[in-house]
Amino acid sequence: MVTMASPLERAVQVGSQRIAVSCGDVQLTYAQTAERCKRLVAGLRGLGLGAGDRVAVVGPNCHRYLELYQAVPSAGMVIVPLNARHTSAELRYAIEDGGVRVLFSALGDMGVADAVEHVVDLDDGYEQLLARSFPEEIRTEVDENDLAGLFYTGGTTGASKGVMLSHRNLVANATHMAMCWPFTVDTRFLIIAPLFHAAGSVAVLSTVWSAGLQVTLPTFDPARALDLIEQHAITHTLVVPTMLAAMSEEQFSRPRDVSSLQHLGHGGSPIAAETLRRAHAAFPSTALLHVYGATELAPLATLLPNEELVLDTERVRSCGQPAVGVDVAVIGADGTRQKTGEVGEIAVRGPNVMLGYWNKPAETAAALVDGWYRSGDLGFQDEEGYVFLVDRAKDMIVSGGENVYSTEVEDALYKHPAVLEAAVFGVPDKKWGEAVYAVVVPRSPVQADELIEHCRELIAGYKIPKHIDVRDEPLPKSGAGKVLKRELRSTYWESADSDVAGA
Repeated sequence: MVTMASPLERAVQVGSQRIAVSCGDVQLTYAQTAERCKRLVAGLRGLGLGAGDRVAVVGPNCHRYLELYQAVPSAGMVIVPLNARHTSAELRYAIEDGGVRVLFSALGDMGVADAVEHVVDLDDGYEQLLARSFPEEIRTEVDENDLAGLFYTGGTTGASKGVMLSHRNLVANATHMAMCWPFTVDTRFLIIAPLFHAAGSVAVLSTVWSAGLQVTLPTFDPARALDLIEQHAITHTLVVPTMLAAMSEEQFSRPRDVSSLQHLGHGGSPIAAETLRRAHAAFPSTALLHVYGATELAPLATLLPNEELVLDTERVRSCGQPAVGVDVAVIGADGTRQKTGEVGEIAVRGPNVMLGYWNKPAETAAALVDGWYRSGDLGFQDEEGYVFLVDRAKDMIVSGGENVYSTEVEDALYKHPAVLEAAVFGVPDKKWGEAVYAVVVPRSPVQADELIEHCRELIAGYKIPKHIDVRDEPLPKSGAGKVLKRELRSTYWESADSDVAGA
C-alpha cells in the first residue's frame, strides 16, 4: 500500500546516508530523518494520540516542519498546517473546527492554548519530545483513502473550509509532479514558499521519493534565497509571482552564480508577462514553469513548462496543459463539456481530487459533481488542451499567492457599527497580482483609515483592503438584491495591462 510513508521509506533504502535536508546549520541524512520521525511518532503516541487524531503546526519552514509533514500522516494521524500570518481568532477557528489535539508552534501559544490539549514549542520543546521518546515503527494500518491532512483555505467566517486530502491525493500529486518535472537523486530543491501553502509543500514528497536534497528558507527574503541557490547549487524551486519578481530584481542588483538552477516554477496568483520577461533575463539558463491548481487538488491541475519559450506568443497567457494523470475539462452552465475556445467552468478529475470539506457536506456537494472538482474558475481550452483562465466565478482574491475570500473581509467590515453596506473584490496590482479593494456605504460618518485599522484587529494583514472607497450612493444590485460586484470591479479590470494572465 502506497501512503505518505512510502517516499521516506524508499529514500532510506536507496540513499540512507545522503543529505535529506539542510536547515541553517543543521544537516540531516535520510537515516537521521527517519530516526527522528520515528521518535516524533513515539512522542505523539506517548501524549495519547492515535489514528485519526489531528496535529497542527504553525511556524517557519524548517527540518522539523518537514518531519511533521511526513511522519504524522504516515502514523495514521492527520497533519493540519496553519497559516503563520493568521490572527489568533483565525487560528482558533481552524484548531477548534478541526478538533486539533496537539499544536506545534514556533510562535508561542498564539492565545489558543485553551483550545488544544498540548502546545509544543517547535524548537526546544520539539527536541525534548524526541529526546525522551524511544523510536517506534511509523507505518501502521493506513489505507490510501484515509485522511492525511486538513488544509484550511480561509479564516474565521463561513467561507473557511478544511480541505480533506487523503494519502492517495498527496501521493498522486507527488507522482504527477515527478512525471512533469524531472526529480532525481541529484535534485536540490529550495523550499521558499511557506510550507503551509501549496506552493511550499507541492514538491516535498517528489523530492524525498527521489532521495534528493531539500533546503529550507525560514521566511522569504530574496537576497537570502539567491544566496542559498548559490551556496547549495540549487536545481529546483517554486515560488509565487511576487517572490519571483523580488528575486529577479535582487539578481539584477547583486548578481549571484545561479547557473545550477535548472527549473524555476511559479503559481498561486496572476502574473504579468513583463514579470516573466524580467525573470528570464535574470535567470537566462533556467527553465520557467507555470503551475495552476488548488488546495482541493493537492494541488496540481495544469503545467506550462519552458514558459520562456512562449513569452512572445499568445500562450504566455495560458496556465498550461493538464498534468499527466489529471483530467481537465471546461463545463458549461448545462453541465456538458464546452467546445474548443468556449468559456465555462474549469473542472478537474483525478486521484488528486480531495475527499471533501471537513464537516461541510453542502459545500462538498457543490464542489464535487459527478466525480469532478468544480473550481469556480472560468476559462477555455485551445485545440491542444492549453487552459486559459478568463475570470473567477468565485469571489476569491489571490494576492501575493494567498487566497483571500471577499466574504471574509466583508464580514470584518460589517462588524464596524458605521458600515451599512460593503463589497470587497480584487483589482489588478503590479506587485501582488491582485489587491484587496473595498467599497463601503456608511450609515454614519467614518474614514477609510479607521475601517482599515478596524480590520487589522480581525483578519490577517494580507486580507486587509489596500484601499477603501467610502461612498454615499447604494451599491449596485440585481433584481434579486444581490450586489453586482462585476459592475464595481469592471472599471479596474478593463483598464488593466493586457499582459496579466491567470494563475
